[in-house]
Amino acid sequence: MPALSFLRASGGMAKTFDAAWVRSQFPAMDPRRRVPPEIYFDGPGGTQVPRQVIDAVSGYLACSNANLHGAFRTSRESDYVVAGAHRAAADLLGCTPAEVIFGQNMTTLTFWLSRAVGEQLSPGDEIVVTRLDHDANYTPWKSLERVGVRVRDVRVQRKDCTIEMSSVRAKMNRRTKLLAVGFASNAVGSLNDVVKLTRLARRYSARVFVDAVHYAPHGPIDVREIGCDFMACSAYKFFGPHLGLLYGKRYQLQRLPAYQVRPAGNRIPWCHETGTQNHEGMAGLTAAVEYLAMVGRRFGTVGPNCTRREAIVAGMNAIRYYERGLCQRLIRGLLENPDVDLYGIKDDTAFDRRVPTVAIRVRGVSPRRTAEVLAAHRIFVWDGNFYAQNLTEDLGLEESGGLVRIGLAHYNTMAEVDRLLEVLQTLRTIAER
Repeated sequence: MPALSFLRASGGMAKTFDAAWVRSQFPAMDPRRRVPPEIYFDGPGGTQVPRQVIDAVSGYLACSNANLHGAFRTSRESDYVVAGAHRAAADLLGCTPAEVIFGQNMTTLTFWLSRAVGEQLSPGDEIVVTRLDHDANYTPWKSLERVGVRVRDVRVQRKDCTIEMSSVRAKMNRRTKLLAVGFASNAVGSLNDVVKLTRLARRYSARVFVDAVHYAPHGPIDVREIGCDFMACSAYKFFGPHLGLLYGKRYQLQRLPAYQVRPAGNRIPWCHETGTQNHEGMAGLTAAVEYLAMVGRRFGTVGPNCTRREAIVAGMNAIRYYERGLCQRLIRGLLENPDVDLYGIKDDTAFDRRVPTVAIRVRGVSPRRTAEVLAAHRIFVWDGNFYAQNLTEDLGLEESGGLVRIGLAHYNTMAEVDRLLEVLQTLRTIAER
């Protein structure tokens, strides 16, 4: 069970979660747009965005578009937007604004980080990775093998698609310099106990990198409590625009080499943010964080004078509580369908060990065909390996099309889950036509 006390902190759900109000914030959910409506279970590949994010992105481009540090209005406003995005990201993660670096996406930032960390390693040093992770938290570290670093894989338990603490412990020793682990599996939804994993790494004085891309839309994050050295996530997975962000402890960022042009200066975090950043994306990120805080103020147990950080934690706890019910209904319905094989944690009461992302296969029907049939019924799901290629290989599914991934979000409803289960009941018959 993950030792994440911030999941149970004040700010949990004390008011009825109004899914209709949530859906009214998302233009994609407007019932007047498409009849019959579309059902978005594709969130793990990128969530829908609330109206205020769209307005923030377009508003920046319309009224404030400029580069930084100029003497004129639009440049000064851009300075404010960039600084505001660092503050918003810090409130989301529980750190300081100077500990956040923005970049193109998590993959690009992780390749940068692996290169920087690699300059500090020597032949014979070791890095521990897991085969449960997205390849963006695997290949960047494996690339360091070319300089003599040994990368050790932690294998996945096939029965429930989780990793055992003992398996990680067996891979670590005095030569271990970094542990790279995902917060939650983007393929099957399994949660890793990142607090305990970080404590384990500390016994060997190893740094810890956490990929929180898939967890970020589903629960609160507190990097201080986790204790990790680095954490990455992507705004487009938590209701924002396409933008990556990387947290690093300040002293860790100061240790890293900066790949920069000479005029950039040496201040943290700016020296690690190469070139002109995505200012409109930063405006959208701030709006996405404000949206999460708005959810917290509306549905959480916070007072009117709470900080934005407190409101965010309340919002994420409310989201997690609501998604628990959706996921329970989905898993119970899938287990009742004899044509469906469910991969990962099957216990519908074990929500402290998963996020509401569920992977299946329909017997006798390929994952792509399953996704096509569901799409014809206006239900959007992903098929394939979702860049978690090690997992689908280890499950023996890569060559036959991987998995079908159903990703629930807090803008989904019980009625949508029931509609999916209804279509799946007859999917084999439909697919054979």
